[in-house]
Amino acid sequence: MQNNTQQNLFDEVNQLRREKNAVILAHNYQVPEIQDIADFVGDSLELSRQAAKTDAEVIVFCGVHFMAETASIISPGKTVLIPDLEAGCSLADSITADQLRQWKAQHPDAVVVSYINTTAEVKAETDYCCTSSNAVGIVNSIPEDKEILFLPDKFLGAYVEMVTGRDLNIWQGACHVHENIGELNLAEKQKEHPDAEMLIHPECGCSTSCMMKSAMYFDCKDGHVYSTSGMLNRAKESDAEKFVVATETGIIYRMEKENPGKQFFAANEDSVCDYMKMITLENLRDALKYDQYEVKVPEELAQKALLPIERMLQVS
Repeated sequence: MQNNTQQNLFDEVNQLRREKNAVILAHNYQVPEIQDIADFVGDSLELSRQAAKTDAEVIVFCGVHFMAETASIISPGKTVLIPDLEAGCSLADSITADQLRQWKAQHPDAVVVSYINTTAEVKAETDYCCTSSNAVGIVNSIPEDKEILFLPDKFLGAYVEMVTGRDLNIWQGACHVHENIGELNLAEKQKEHPDAEMLIHPECGCSTSCMMKSAMYFDCKDGHVYSTSGMLNRAKESDAEKFVVATETGIIYRMEKENPGKQFFAANEDSVCDYMKMITLENLRDALKYDQYEVKVPEELAQKALLPIERMLQVS
């Protein structure tokens, strides 16, 4: 239930949204009140598509910095705001454009596939962007005789490699939240909830271990590897009443909201992205009120980064 302060903030944001002709996009990992007030809640791919087609003059991105950059690249004529400039991403920080250029120089004929969790500078050095929901499709669309550099997430890369059967060169980056989930023995969590389905994000190290069903790691029965949007769809479609969710805990709020009567348990209660939680109703209100903080990718850089993003959006 909303308290008076929260309701007042909701009212302010709604008024400012109308006055500024703004759309509010929120990632699935955002805090509940941000999810509630957003026009659209989704994963990186869904939000990129919304940014590409919106008629709003202002896009307020309740997520992390690379997501706002992507919106700026896709919609150069619009104002893109992020409520907190410090909302970064440990995975995006794991590779720089200079590091990628050096890697490419060692593999001059390779096709570069970059996860969307990268900076605009890295995207500009990329052939294809992808998200966790279409990474397999992107890799499958590349001729089999082409060498592929996949970056920056080593766990998503290993998952894609296993599903596609392709031999990828994988950068050894990781999301600190999902990497910590990878250290869990999910079989122990299943003992706590024996009737639950396991929903596992491919950024988790446990995703490939679960697919291998290797006794070296754990016996992950009834495990399903999905992007965040895939997890949400599975939760709706499955006959199961209980789910253990191996990703950032913010998604559980939406799962519970969309599936009354079903129960959802975090694989690790500590799997919280502090960057995602930097966005609050207060700084969302201030972003709209004071037109802060604008994320604008320079035109030349944006043009270079646009092609791999467009290729991403074309592959379902």
